[in-house]
Amino acid sequence: MAEPLGLGAEGIAAAVASGALAAVEVVNAALARAAEIEPRVSAFLRLDPDGARRRAEELDRRRQRGEPIGRLAGVPVALKDNLALEGDALTCGSRILAGYVSPFTATAVERLLSAGAIPIGRTNLDEFAMGSSCESSAAGPTRNPWDLGRVPGGSSGGSAAAVAAGCVPLALGSDTGGSVRQPAAFCGVVGLKPTYGRISRYGLVAFASSLDQIGPIAASCRDVALALESIAGADPRDSTAAALGPPDLLTGIEDGIAGRRVGVIAEIGTAGLEPDLLAVWHAALDRLAALGAEIVEVSVPSIAAAIDVYYVIANCEASANLARFDGVRYGRRASGARGLADVYFDSRSEGFGPEVKRRIMLGTFALSAGYYDAYYGRARALLEQLRAELARAFERVDLLATPTAPSGAFALGEKLDDPLAMYLSDVFTVPANLAGLPAIAVPAGLDRRGLPLSLQLLARPFDEGGLLRAARALEVATGWRLSPELRDASATV
Repeated sequence: MAEPLGLGAEGIAAAVASGALAAVEVVNAALARAAEIEPRVSAFLRLDPDGARRRAEELDRRRQRGEPIGRLAGVPVALKDNLALEGDALTCGSRILAGYVSPFTATAVERLLSAGAIPIGRTNLDEFAMGSSCESSAAGPTRNPWDLGRVPGGSSGGSAAAVAAGCVPLALGSDTGGSVRQPAAFCGVVGLKPTYGRISRYGLVAFASSLDQIGPIAASCRDVALALESIAGADPRDSTAAALGPPDLLTGIEDGIAGRRVGVIAEIGTAGLEPDLLAVWHAALDRLAALGAEIVEVSVPSIAAAIDVYYVIANCEASANLARFDGVRYGRRASGARGLADVYFDSRSEGFGPEVKRRIMLGTFALSAGYYDAYYGRARALLEQLRAELARAFERVDLLATPTAPSGAFALGEKLDDPLAMYLSDVFTVPANLAGLPAIAVPAGLDRRGLPLSLQLLARPFDEGGLLRAARALEVATGWRLSPELRDASATV
């Protein structure tokens, strides 16, 4: 990543604060890099060069006047296009929201702006954040900067790709079942899903309200920590936001993990992983042990059902949340419809893509009379069992470790016609969402194709500090350097 973007968020903010760099200089570098990679990667749905430069110029003037400019001063950021920003289009990667402009700003985005960060554009995503490959967007797919013939993961694929390609040092995504961590894994960057309630969900377009969380994606654990410190905290506009102040995460982040107990779940089934991933998994555990952690096996029997529980609960909540996009209250209205029923049917048929329709239908079926207890009721019971088992596991250990995904980045189109295979991409990530736990994806090595592989760590609720210390220790020990090659699709093995 070329200077000044190679300084990372922490380095850029320090340089802008000292006057060594102008915010306009940094923003121009980010916009130039985005323009360079966009024809190939398609990380962004749209860029906002005028708005970004205007914010940067004002920040430079404030610094010159000696006014406070924030701890993310001048840092270019990318925003997933399901986060509201007043006066800006908001599409969620869907035709049904074409032409919609948000009248308000999400709390997390407000806090980024208050900290001096400068949004340069909106990133692509699976439609309404429903997907694991960033291929279901109405705008078309995003490509993985490491290999343009492969997916970047989803649903926050555009945000992860923008960081991996060196356009921005920091991006925001959302994570309902792994949508920050899995694309971070595929793109060789760090992605954090905080504890449920750590970050306000106000202004995040809802997919599954009991599972959704906003999370930062960056090239390093230190930048993720800085971002989380800047956007976390209580919010009276979101009743699910915890009544806690912003956490202090950078203090002690270099303290390592000597003496901490890391649990390996007996039931996660790593034996079936492809050889490259299995080798990186064992190497990561060995590295943690060499850093002074104690590796302990724990049992969480219900984790085998986590993926099934997730896809019942998430789809049921999606069915309810997306009912508002009907061509009357929200969303584009189909032309030529005769009568209210036709408005609903035609607007939703034209506006939603195949994956969103599939999930709405699955959720509606599971909630329907005669099936509610068999599907949703049973899923809720298994969810409570899983939460209790994870709580017992955390009585024995400080952290849990799993692979982040069951494979590296797969080829574009490889799983589009096999929804079950696509859903299984989330098999390791969904437990953290179901239990509301913080979890992080941190690069752990490369496969034989030179593509990144990742380790996931989970911690007790609101222990993002311990989580980041462990991830940072692994990051330093691995010696990870972000270096995607932007290989053409023809080079895909």
